[in-house]
Amino acid sequence: MSIDWFPVWLSLRVSALATLLSLAIGVALAWVMANRNFSGKNILDAVVTLPLVLPPTVLGYYLLVSVGRNAFPGQLYEKLTGQPLVFTWQAAVLASTLHAVPLLAKSARAAFESVDGRFERAARTLGASELRVFWRVSVPLARRSLLAATVLAFARCMGDFGTTLMVAGDIPGRTQTVSIAIYDAVQSGNGVAARVLVLVVSVVTIAIVYLAGRVERTRETA
Repeated sequence: MSIDWFPVWLSLRVSALATLLSLAIGVALAWVMANRNFSGKNILDAVVTLPLVLPPTVLGYYLLVSVGRNAFPGQLYEKLTGQPLVFTWQAAVLASTLHAVPLLAKSARAAFESVDGRFERAARTLGASELRVFWRVSVPLARRSLLAATVLAFARCMGDFGTTLMVAGDIPGRTQTVSIAIYDAVQSGNGVAARVLVLVVSVVTIAIVYLAGRVERTRETA
């Protein structure tokens, strides 16, 4: 029986793009929360944490309402691209990003808070701007933790199911990610396809977790 490998390649593409988006958003949020005190900081932290604790279907519903054709972001996207956002692979990227941002933000915040503040203060004393301090001091000192968090975020994106199903749907050859394909294979009694896809995902995930562990151990011994 032939195996449809499209869901695997789609999941890899979606996960890669979602991880890049999550890295940019998560690191920015983490740096702000680690280095700035402002009114509403605890509220922002709670909002960032929310996707980690809400059921995926609830997140999917919120996302569906937020980017649907009746919502301004959805209307803007459709005006710019000529097609609705929901039930596309781009919606799957958005769903995975929503799940990965909290993981990256939490890990990156801990990494930034562990950076010795004396180096950052010394850079500011020498006239470095906040942006320069961020790129030349904070990020390099926290880079191994950031890399480990990025690798784990990629794995998290690979495994997203509920939220992706809500906003991207289950369209074979278009929006069917590997997690959804496994579910469909089990429901249809296609045990061979289910086992092969489960094995592929397991191997990829184990490799990712192993890589993240190696990065963390390297950081600890550096």
